[in-house]
Amino acid sequence: MAELNWADWTLLGIIVFSSLLSVLRGFTREAISLIVWLVAFVVARAFQPEAQVLLAPYIADSMMLSLSAFALLFVATLIFGAILGRLASFLIKITGLTTLDRVLGIGFGMARGLVLCVVIVAVVRYTPWSGADWWADSLVIEQLTVLEYWSRSVFASGEYDLSSALANAKL
Repeated sequence: MAELNWADWTLLGIIVFSSLLSVLRGFTREAISLIVWLVAFVVARAFQPEAQVLLAPYIADSMMLSLSAFALLFVATLIFGAILGRLASFLIKITGLTTLDRVLGIGFGMARGLVLCVVIVAVVRYTPWSGADWWADSLVIEQLTVLEYWSRSVFASGEYDLSSALANAKL
């Protein structure tokens, strides 16, 4: 059996750290956080072409343009979600359900850490690091790449077209 390398341990550490953080934050805030992280990934994937058009006058390099558009959308969505999470956490605190809320939050923290690791793999795949030996030898990156390709196939194939759904939504 192959051994885990430093990249594997780092990615697993992110998942463990995220889980431990969940104990402090609780189920409600973690549920909102998980949804926000998933939505941030979907928003960044779905609206990246539009963001690239807006950023093109400021960024000449095509790879940096693509990465910047993705990162901008991803981070902006996370900031909005953090505001919602704080509000929900306050509401749970005043109801007295804090202990149960924290215990149930661990699973959501694990899921959030997994999503973050998939995003890291998706971004690093476009850098020279993806050709390094540690990348090729990583057991965890191999599994996360399967999830990253799956997300790419689902969101890029038209099976899930968020931008069309939002454009056609009656608000």
